[in-house]
Amino acid sequence: MTAVMTRPAAVPVPPAPTVHGLRFELVKLLSQWRIRLMLLGCWVAPALLVAVVSDQSSLPSDTVFGRWMGQSGWAGPLVVLTFCCSWVLPLVTSLVAGDVFAVEDRLGTWRHLLVAVRSPRRIFVSKALAALVVTLVLTIGLALSSVVGGLVAVGDQPLVGLSGQSIASGDAAVAVLLAWGIALVPTLAFAAVGLLGSVLLGRSPMGLLVPAVLALALQLVQMLPLPVAVRVSLPSWAFLAWRGLFTEPTQPGPIVLGVVVSALWAVAATALAYRLFLRRDFTDLAQDGLGRRALAVGVAPLAALLVATVAVITATTDASGSGIDRGKLQTSLATAYAHLYRLQTRELHRPDVTEAQLRTSATCDKGGSLVAASASSGPGTDWRCVVVWHIPGARATGSAIYQLDVTADGRYVADGDGPQEVNGFFQVRTSTGDAPNPLWQFDGSVELISPTSKG
Repeated sequence: MTAVMTRPAAVPVPPAPTVHGLRFELVKLLSQWRIRLMLLGCWVAPALLVAVVSDQSSLPSDTVFGRWMGQSGWAGPLVVLTFCCSWVLPLVTSLVAGDVFAVEDRLGTWRHLLVAVRSPRRIFVSKALAALVVTLVLTIGLALSSVVGGLVAVGDQPLVGLSGQSIASGDAAVAVLLAWGIALVPTLAFAAVGLLGSVLLGRSPMGLLVPAVLALALQLVQMLPLPVAVRVSLPSWAFLAWRGLFTEPTQPGPIVLGVVVSALWAVAATALAYRLFLRRDFTDLAQDGLGRRALAVGVAPLAALLVATVAVITATTDASGSGIDRGKLQTSLATAYAHLYRLQTRELHRPDVTEAQLRTSATCDKGGSLVAASASSGPGTDWRCVVVWHIPGARATGSAIYQLDVTADGRYVADGDGPQEVNGFFQVRTSTGDAPNPLWQFDGSVELISPTSKG
């Protein structure tokens, strides 16, 4: 009689919980010296920068809201936001999301991670969520630090908007926080592109640079005379669209389009990274990422998304040409001048007037008499405008000349060119001392796309 030996049935081991994987990925990220250094810098450097710059006699007037840093504590966070949208936020996404998958290729730890987690899907989710959490913490640090620095150094005074209007401190606080929230959406889009680059390129250093290189390329593209439909379809447009919160009336069209486009890029790039990551063969130890062949798989869908977005915006909005024309510029300039004239009146302790009493209007031309009237559109440094207003209680009218530098994104800088007693000097003399002349030089914004749709 013989005994038959039977093996016990193998009990399947369930994958590790996603929460444990997320905690593990957060520990790995926060243990890196560069992440810790960024955390320290994002939570401390903006406050120090705003406090130091606000106390200087020479302010960054070439930056939006820079000339108001000494007058309102809410201007500093917007100056920091402008700088962060250009360089800091794309760099943050490069160092966090652009390396979250590539680090496993460099260290050769994919096999150990798969054995521990036992689910490629949960590995991807854990890494993506860890990159999202760290990116959020860094961005929130930049916002809160700059706000604290501005309020401590200058105070909670009203802010002058891009239409010359005075924004109460409470409304300014809400608008500043909303502006940072809007900028967070394209930051997530660049983070998603970083995830995609990290999956595609493996241990190659180019995967780490993908978001930063994309941001630099888009900045160069934004300087070109592109049609407004193409400009708004770029994932970086929301980095500029937040300015519409500080105009009167607000400019919701560009803001909504910028947020939607950035969100679409974030979803599309994350979905592509997820799909390509699950298709990777982790049993091949010689495989380093998915290779150059997979670049077309990752780049082509994003290019198709850009083309589709341009087509939809062109078909459903009033987007045409550069979006900058004489009528929009004259209306924006006249509105800003009327508000700033009242601000100057209060500084000089003159009787207050209303915009209705001033009946301000502006006449602009581009390129002088050498350019036809029909060609007065588009960005350029050759805009010349004459502002006319009515003086209450007198038959005479006042006039002032401005040279305008209009950029392709709709921002313009109006530089006063006389008369001297109105906009000819940087400061005006008041009964309490010299004060900044709000009419000497000021920023404005033209709405490139209005919310009115075709048909």
